[in-house]
This record gives sequence, C-alpha cells and structure tokens, in this order.
Amino acid sequence: MSQTLLEREGEHPQDVVDERDGRRIVVLDSARWVDGRNTDTDVVVPASYVGVLPARMMAVHRPRGVIGHDACVGKDAAGIAGLWYLEALGIPSATAAGMSAEMGNGRDLWEHGVISYVNYPAEMVGVRPGMPVREAAFLLRDTDATDVEVGNKIRREVVEEHPSGRRTVVTDSIVWALPEDEGRSVLVTAGHTGRSGASFLLEANPWGFICHDGGMSKNRSGITGLRTTEDAGLAGATIDGTTAPIGDAFRGYAEGRISACNGPAEARGVAVGMTVAEAAHRLLVGGDA
Repeated sequence: MSQTLLEREGEHPQDVVDERDGRRIVVLDSARWVDGRNTDTDVVVPASYVGVLPARMMAVHRPRGVIGHDACVGKDAAGIAGLWYLEALGIPSATAAGMSAEMGNGRDLWEHGVISYVNYPAEMVGVRPGMPVREAAFLLRDTDATDVEVGNKIRREVVEEHPSGRRTVVTDSIVWALPEDEGRSVLVTAGHTGRSGASFLLEANPWGFICHDGGMSKNRSGITGLRTTEDAGLAGATIDGTTAPIGDAFRGYAEGRISACNGPAEARGVAVGMTVAEAAHRLLVGGDA
C-alpha cells in the first residue's frame, strides 16, 4: 500500500451500529474501507461481494468476523469465494443473499440482509443461512470462535435413530467413519463414490451409505463404487451433483436428491429422484433379517 493510502486510512467512512464490552459491529459500504481501526474486536459488515480480492483487503486487518454480500454468487461462485480464504485464516465469515440487500449500501445490508452462505468458523458460532444479518452479526460479536486453526474440521451429527440401535450419521467424508459405524450406521457423506471412495466404504462397512456422484464424470467414474459395494452386499446410493455441492454432507442431506443406487439399496426402497433424507431413512429401516 502506498504511503498516501496509509495516511488516509482514517478517512474511510465507518458506521458503528452497536457496541458491547469493547466489541463493535461496524457497517461499511465497501470492503476497501475496512482498515487499521478494525481488529479482532470488530465484526465488519461491508456491502461488497466476498470474493478473494475483498477478502484479502479485509484479512490483513484480522477483524473478529465478516458479513458481506454474495453478489448473487455468479460465475465460478466468485461472489462468495472469499469465505474459504477467510476460513483458512480462522476468520468467521458469511454473506447475505444478493436479492435481500443492495450492493454498496451497508445500511441496507445491515437492516434487510438475509444470510445465504457461511464458512466453517461462522457455522460453529451458530450463523445459519436464512438468518437476518443483524442476528448473525450479534452472534459473531458475542460468541468466541473455536476450532479456527488450520486443519481438518470434522462435522458429524446423528440425525435419526432406529429402535434397533442403528442410526443415520451425517459427516462430510467417509474417511471420518468411526469403528462404531460398522454394521450400524447409515453414513451420509459428501465425497465421491469412485474407485478410491469405494475402498473407504468397504473398510468402514456401514449399514448403508449415501455419497456424492462427483458430477458422474468421465466414464461415470464418480459412481463406480456402487458396483463394488453391491458385490460386497453393501447398500448405497449417490447424491445428484446438480442438487447439492460435493464436500458438504449437511447440504446433501437437506437439499440433495438421489442420482443412482445399487441393488441392495433398491431392495430397501431407495429410488433415483428421491430426496437424500428419505433415502437415508429407507436405508436405515430396511434390510432387517
């Protein structure tokens, strides 16, 4: 940054809309206006897109949290790509839906914005899509982020239990299966179901599985593991890549639909086009001897 810009840092217009215990929520029209005044005590709410470039501008100042605009996501998801840049640096961040708030108008973002996407540190403090920006900003201000170091972020949740003791477990990767899942859990994950994915599935040997189809890919290689697991008698299906993103099992469970399944899964009532949640339920309750 040139000396002239450094000298003008204090001229950027900032609107402190709330303050508590020395922690502030600061609303701005532009990510460029996040500056040396905004450190780990400030949640900044700029009405810029949260692409990689604005994320770099803000990250150098290490704000406590960031909520920006998603620019309607756009080609290559460029409007939200900075969320994961900030995640890698341990900065909780989120975006507001492009049709809920005006770009370049921080006050409109603060007053009317609705959260559309979040990164892992923001999710861990309770920020969720559909939440008003105001509510999300208060959470980021008042809740200390945890697990912000670089490394694996293992999300795992039991979403349904069966009287038999079986359960449906949502976790982002099959490699995070636990010994207790063997023969007991329906694992809903978000890795591909290709050749290497099948080897992890056979090793985990769950009661059933739903993984991602990887967009099918060349020679339908994203789902070749369905054949391998069928040969082993393991019931499984895949998430349609056009309905839920690879790598996010929680969105797969909430939003995804089935693109393919193997014979053992069909025998339990799973069908192409079914919601992932319904397919997981059928895998869970079916197959009793």
